[in-house]
Amino acid sequence: MIHGGDTFKNRKAFFEMLKKEEVTLEKRVNWSKEYFEKELKNNFEIIRPRMPLADDAHYEEWKIYFEKYLLLLRNEVILLGYSLGGIFLVKYLSENIFPKKILATYLVAAPFDDSFANKDKMGRFVLKSDLSLLEKNSPNLNFFFSEGDDLVPASHIEKYRRKLPHSKIFIYKNKNGHFNVSKFPEIIKMIKSNLK
Repeated sequence: MIHGGDTFKNRKAFFEMLKKEEVTLEKRVNWSKEYFEKELKNNFEIIRPRMPLADDAHYEEWKIYFEKYLLLLRNEVILLGYSLGGIFLVKYLSENIFPKKILATYLVAAPFDDSFANKDKMGRFVLKSDLSLLEKNSPNLNFFFSEGDDLVPASHIEKYRRKLPHSKIFIYKNKNGHFNVSKFPEIIKMIKSNLK
């Protein structure tokens, strides 16, 4: 499971974000941690690499770190990427032959490009025009979007649909913005179905 993060076109933009970002003591609602672990731990080994410098991510650094884990994975792996972790997996799997058999790939709120509120942020994760290797690496490819997402707009759905015609796309009316929900039973059910 590859978590989300942030990326910027340069250090100045990163520092500007740090100055403007509001902080809170409230616990963040997150389906991908305790809930995910509780629902899947009996049937799956869950591996969650903490990707380097998630607040100012660079694709090449994430790639180096991710490839260290490839040696530890077994065949019939299930990949899940959320937000920046989603576009990371799209980029990686569309540019590299994956050395293990992938049962399924789940991509939640994965941006396609930087055509959203924080423009110029995807520069380090730009996708190539041909994404066909992604479908060869992972024929069971699933995208999840929320129409109410305040970070990744619904327009990214069609961009993926055009490039990856064999993928399955699930659109929810609203998953509390950028999938800020405590539970995500739909994805749990789909992941469990891979055991059959």
